[in-house]
Amino acid sequence: MQEELKSIAEKARLEINQAESAEALKAVQVRYLGKKGRITAVLRSMGSLPAAERPVVGKLANQIRDDLTAEIAKREDQLRDFARSRQMAAERLDVTMPGIPQPLGHLHPLTLVMDEIAEIFLGMGFNIAEGPEVETDYYNFEALNIPKDHPARDMQDSFYFGSEILLRTHTSPVQVHTMEKTAPNVPVRIIAPGKVYRRDDDATHSPMFHQVEGLAIDRNISLSDLKGTLLLFVRQMFGAHQQVRLRPSFFPFTEPSAEVDMSCVICAGKGCRVCKETGWLEILGAGMVHPRVLEMSGYDPEEYTGYAFGMGVERIAMLKYGIDDLRLFFKNDLRMLRQFY
Repeated sequence: MQEELKSIAEKARLEINQAESAEALKAVQVRYLGKKGRITAVLRSMGSLPAAERPVVGKLANQIRDDLTAEIAKREDQLRDFARSRQMAAERLDVTMPGIPQPLGHLHPLTLVMDEIAEIFLGMGFNIAEGPEVETDYYNFEALNIPKDHPARDMQDSFYFGSEILLRTHTSPVQVHTMEKTAPNVPVRIIAPGKVYRRDDDATHSPMFHQVEGLAIDRNISLSDLKGTLLLFVRQMFGAHQQVRLRPSFFPFTEPSAEVDMSCVICAGKGCRVCKETGWLEILGAGMVHPRVLEMSGYDPEEYTGYAFGMGVERIAMLKYGIDDLRLFFKNDLRMLRQFY
């Protein structure tokens, strides 16, 4: 019986060392140490042995079982280490291999233009002001001298939430918020860049677009101050040779009001197809702040004057980069956007 146990133990050790996986090792353990294993079978057959031999055989069998259990645990650790080493070898970084280039993003052309506009006006002493994109009817229209029955509302049809809340149609409400907070202190010089919304959608209009409004309030501000400010802006944005002109127009929140043109960027004012042979391109609207708007926001129109202007960022970008369809800004076509990398 003792020789049989020793023979079984030698075969078990050999199979343990030859096991190449955790599954194979488990099978060896069951074959020799399981409930129906060979060592277990020997222990169960000890009843047939003479009484004198039973303690010796039992001690040997228990020792062999403990030794095999320890060797199985040791082999488990070895197999685990081997698997970890193989995994690390497979995942090891080969520094000699060429890298995989990651494409870098870039600022959108509209963001580039908005940043450039802001930089120009910051250099002239203006501050940047922001306001909510969801506005009340009062701030979007009434505080800007556009009552509910005013026909100018037809040109700014927006997206409403009920009858009094809407997506702002211009950034001019930021001017009202600013005046209410600062009145009657002067000077006030701000620009208000941001997104605005109108129900338009074609080659030159978008339901969502960007505007930059400007506002200056102080004593003795005149139309010449407005023209000088816009002339400096146009020359810094489009070149030192540019000229501007003011054409009479109408806006409910300014009086007098003007459409502002600059000399054509294509023909330098000589006349071409782009400017319809006039030599001028319209870029923004402006005017002196209406006395009623000043009064409603807390300023005495007898003591203070101001000017305001508003420009579409897309319009400026189209003129600056020669883009003929506003919708290209929002299509996310990389062929177009990569031109600005």
